[in-house]
Amino acid sequence: MWPYALATGDMYDFSSNKIINKSRIAIAKAAFNKKRAIFSSTSGLKLRKKLLKCYIWSIALCGAETWTLRAVDQKHLESFEMWCWRRMEKISWTNHVINEEVLLRVKEQRNILHEINKRKLDWSHFSWKLPSTTGY
Repeated sequence: MWPYALATGDMYDFSSNKIINKSRIAIAKAAFNKKRAIFSSTSGLKLRKKLLKCYIWSIALCGAETWTLRAVDQKHLESFEMWCWRRMEKISWTNHVINEEVLLRVKEQRNILHEINKRKLDWSHFSWKLPSTTGY
């Protein structure tokens, strides 16, 4: 495919979503940092998890139903998910806490890729139900 230059100076090949995914994650991380006091407060874990999934994941996964995910993209998204849980629980990387332990602390499993697959399935069901414009 023909690479196009974006305003940021990045080269983008329209056959992949590489830059879109990375910029979405960067925007979501910035939103998390802006509201860090809420996400890392002493309020209930259940409430903080709901806010994270509603506020931050919706930013990161905007348009995810149309993404083509490569293995590298999946890694980036899973890393982003773990970054969120670690920041929420105030776990530094210097503490050497493994991901499974972090997931146990927040009582979660890795869900971000399942959420994307669910959105893709919902979107495909929606697009199949659209009326045909060809008249058949």
